[in-house]
Amino acid sequence: MVFKLPKKEVMKSSELGKEVIKKELPLIPKSPGVYRMLNHKDDILYVGKAKNLPNRLKSYVAEKNHIIRTERMLSQTFKIEITTTANESEALLLEANLIKKHKPKFNILLKDDKSFPFIFIGEKEQWPRVMKHRGKKEKEGFYFGPFASAGTANWTIKMLQKIFHLRVCDDGTFKNRTRPCILYQIKRCSGPCVGYIDKSDYKKTVDQAIQFVSGKSRDIQKNLSKEMEAASDELDFEKASILRDRIKSLNIIQSSQRINEANLVDADVIAAYKESGKACIQVFFYRSKQNWGNQAYFPKHDPDQSISEIMSSFLMQFYENKTVPKLVIINSEINDKKLIEETLSKKEGNTISINTAKKGTKAKVIAMAEKKCKRVIK
Repeated sequence: MVFKLPKKEVMKSSELGKEVIKKELPLIPKSPGVYRMLNHKDDILYVGKAKNLPNRLKSYVAEKNHIIRTERMLSQTFKIEITTTANESEALLLEANLIKKHKPKFNILLKDDKSFPFIFIGEKEQWPRVMKHRGKKEKEGFYFGPFASAGTANWTIKMLQKIFHLRVCDDGTFKNRTRPCILYQIKRCSGPCVGYIDKSDYKKTVDQAIQFVSGKSRDIQKNLSKEMEAASDELDFEKASILRDRIKSLNIIQSSQRINEANLVDADVIAAYKESGKACIQVFFYRSKQNWGNQAYFPKHDPDQSISEIMSSFLMQFYENKTVPKLVIINSEINDKKLIEETLSKKEGNTISINTAKKGTKAKVIAMAEKKCKRVIK
């Protein structure tokens, strides 16, 4: 639905946009939806959502003292486009989608055009390999992530090679090998390509690798210790030596991993900090009780916009095309918290909670993320 002011009525002040709204208010349906302010070139200036479209748009007309940003927007508004939705949650998702797609000059903008890497371990392959993955999850198997960066994902893959000796080569290379590659020589692969390990033993190491990335390394250590003792009792000292080295590597990696004091199983920790009109947002990914890295964002916004506004807009734009963990911990209160929780829960088909950490171990984690924001922005 499009509402447009005739060119002969064009004005050079905020009254332009107000007249567009006044003229068409009676025709706008009383329903949830999204509205778009456009200039005379049909460029989208602003995208907004509303539980009741006429009530929201009336505020632009009724208020006499708008902030400078709104005055500027209204002064350039030549046309309004309306899209109705079934409910406010749909409007919120559509708003985030349109903001990311069109990048309107008067919206808070998140410059986020990258997908995060995952680690994939195949399920249907005879000799599953471990690999980094981006994009759609079309293959059958196990996906672990997201990881904050390719570096974090690569480091984890190297650890899986070091401990469990899984293959990383592609299928073509695997099928055409007649002797093991250098990875076998440096004890990063068990040589399944040339039959140096049987399928049952290889499958066992694959299962252990999946347990490890799922945060069950202590269970693996107990099982490996039992296997090592059994191998020693049977005088299979070569197998016992391999298992001993595997346990040793697990201990080293566990001691070097960052401690997850808050015991976060499936959560994102998001902190925002603003200084001198600039904002930084840090996102820390916690999966399977492990910290899988962090990423910094610098959303485009007006200097007078609050942390609460910036955080609300960031959450919806960030998760619009990403999987949402069960828990999102933030460092600032937001006005539309319940609506965002409800919208993200519907999107995921799970209950999503957004918490503002104020005390305890979760507050320590959010303080660490906020400290990183301050360090980056100063």
